[in-house]
Amino acid sequence: MELDNIRLLLDRYFEGETTLEEENILATYFASDDVAADLVPYRPLFGFFAEARELEPQTEVSLPVKRNRMRWIPAAASVVLLLGAGTFAYLRFETAPAKQGQDLGTYDNPEIAYQETQKALKMLSYHVNSGVKGMAYIETYEQSKNVIFKK
Repeated sequence: MELDNIRLLLDRYFEGETTLEEENILATYFASDDVAADLVPYRPLFGFFAEARELEPQTEVSLPVKRNRMRWIPAAASVVLLLGAGTFAYLRFETAPAKQGQDLGTYDNPEIAYQETQKALKMLSYHVNSGVKGMAYIETYEQSKNVIFKK
């Protein structure tokens, strides 16, 4: 019965389904002297694992330290970016007081304001309606797709 259990554990071991406890059972079995004749070829495999567990590294591996000589590049890029943004903002907003006399879309006469509002709303309505027409094509497509795929 024990030999059948060892064979079962060995099959599970090669499938990668054993636990550490089951692997220890296999290691102790193959370390013993009473190994079945058909399982003797697996003995060096488990013997190697037992030896490898006891090995200690002989030399310490040290990785070379990589020195970054160009650490200043990100800082310089940040400074250039800030200077560019500051210059843009300074030139952009420096001329803002000169634009105060421009027409901002406000009207003193309520009739003209009403007419311009009506014109803007008609334009908006036209664009919304053209979008709705496009959605009608999508609805037709969905119906055709449902007929084809029988949903």
